This record gives sequence, structure tokens and C-alpha cells, in this order.
Amino acid sequence: MSALKRPRRGSLQFYPRKRVSKFLPSVNWSTMTQLNPQLEGILGLIGYKVGMATAIVKDSTDKSMTAGKKISVPVTLLEIPPMKVFSIRFYKENKPIKEIIVSHDKELKRKLKVPKKIGSLDNIPTEYDDIRIIVYSMPKETSVKKTPDIIELAIKAKDKLEFVKSIMHKELSLTDFLKVNLVDVRGLTKGKGLVGPLKRFGLGLKQHKSEKGRRRPGSLGPWHPAHVTFRVPMAGQMGLFTRVHYNQLILNSGKIKEKDINNKSGFKYYGKIKTSYLMIVGSIQGPPKRQILITPAFRPTRYQAKKKYEFLELVTKTP
Repeated sequence: MSALKRPRRGSLQFYPRKRVSKFLPSVNWSTMTQLNPQLEGILGLIGYKVGMATAIVKDSTDKSMTAGKKISVPVTLLEIPPMKVFSIRFYKENKPIKEIIVSHDKELKRKLKVPKKIGSLDNIPTEYDDIRIIVYSMPKETSVKKTPDIIELAIKAKDKLEFVKSIMHKELSLTDFLKVNLVDVRGLTKGKGLVGPLKRFGLGLKQHKSEKGRRRPGSLGPWHPAHVTFRVPMAGQMGLFTRVHYNQLILNSGKIKEKDINNKSGFKYYGKIKTSYLMIVGSIQGPPKRQILITPAFRPTRYQAKKKYEFLELVTKTP
């Protein structure tokens, strides 16, 4: 006999299950800086998912069962094109009080209205609590697209104003960010469209002689109150949800000019990497060419931090 009680089907943690309004999710930067005060510099960058491959590494982890041996691990490749600063925001009591636009790149006209004249940092507010930057990617240097992606990033420095002045008109590359081994990956899952309740919430199939269908819940609720609550598993949107993968280990990184890791015909559904690349252990959400926001791990775990892999070789399948 089956158990009389079981956990409910479909976690309410991810409610509502609907398509997101933007591809790059926002981040609670104040919480990140409080939990991990050791962070420095720019606390994020925009990347594009290339695909997955297999990496041959040498395990140098202390007290590991495979210490000193060659092992294969699944990795995800990301292309990281350079970024530029679009504007600078000044905050007071967690509210933006002034924004100064410092770039009018013609590529930005594909995304938003750009003023003809840019501002300067001469007329800054006298009182402010925090400074953040609005950056945009330069995907025209990749084989993905031409329209840039825009996101707000936090910075961590002793003098934030001087730090912003030093990077204001420069191209921000992967080396300006890569000072950590563990990262958090934020992005969207694959979109699957309209899906029934069985796949969407993990219901079990009913007996084959059941009335009104096998792939549906047994009841939508009581007669009274005559109302179907939002907790009832029903058909709807599946995928294209914001998800975060915490404490992903960085295995390798570099510029494609220094070390070419491309296949002869490029990666499947993506093409060839043209700028910098980032190699992360494990899988991340989304299909190829999906925008990904990478941030330092704001609550790193000792289990992930103690792992030490020496990258030896990348094994990819030709499409």
C-alpha cells in the first residue's frame, strides 16, 4: 500500500512559472558585498554560452580518491567579449539619485536612445552612498549577434569614484574580472512553451482506466469554494525561467589568439570562438548563444573551493 502522505507536486518556490521579461537577471548587489567582503573590482561580466565538452585534467585535490591521476570532467565553454561602460549611477539609501551617460556608441542605437552629447563626472552629487555602472557587451566581435546586452554591475574598491574614472572609456576584458576561482552563473533555461501538468510539475500517471485523462491531476479542488487556486498543477509555460547555479568552478580561461580551442568547423549551433573564453566545470542553464551573467561566488563552499584541477586537454565532438 502506498503512503498516505507525500510531498506536494511542484515547488511553489519558483512561482509564478511564466516567461521572464528580460534575458539578463538583476542581482542583489548589496547582499553579495555583505556576505563576501573580500571581493574587489568589477563584480560581474556578460558571456555567451558556446556549448559543452569534455576536459582531461590532473586532479591535485588534497585527500581525493583520484589525487595525482588524470580524470575527465564535463565542462561548459563561454565566450566573453569585451564590455564598455555606458553610464554611472549614484545611489543614496538604495535609490538612484543621478545617472551620467559616458558613452554614445553607435551599436547602442540598436537597443535604446542614445544622446548626442555625453556627460562628465564634474557635476556629481555631493552626498551618495554607492556607485554602480551600467555596462554593455560587444557581441559584434563574436559570431552571435550585433545587438549589445546591457546590465547594471556593482564595483568594490576603496575609492569607487577613482576606480570608475580609470575604466570609464576603456574596454573591460575577462582579465579585469577573473580574480576568483568560484563563480555564480545566472541565466535563463531553455524555453519549451506550453507543457502539460505531468511534465511541468512532475505528476504521476494515473491508472489506464481513469476517466478524463491520465496526464492530469485527479481533482482541481473542492466544490466549495468554487474556485481553482494557483497551487493546483495545470498546463502552462515551461522553461525560459531565471535560474542561478552557485559555486561553479573555473577550470581554464584565455584568449583565442593565444590558444585556439576551436574545432575545424566550429562548435555545434554556435560557430567559432573569436574573443576570450571561459571554461567552467559542469553544466549551466540555457541553449547555445544564450546570454549569461557571471558573478563571483558570494557564499563559496569549502567543498568546491578545495578542488584543484590542472587543465591538460579539451575533447570536443565535431558537428
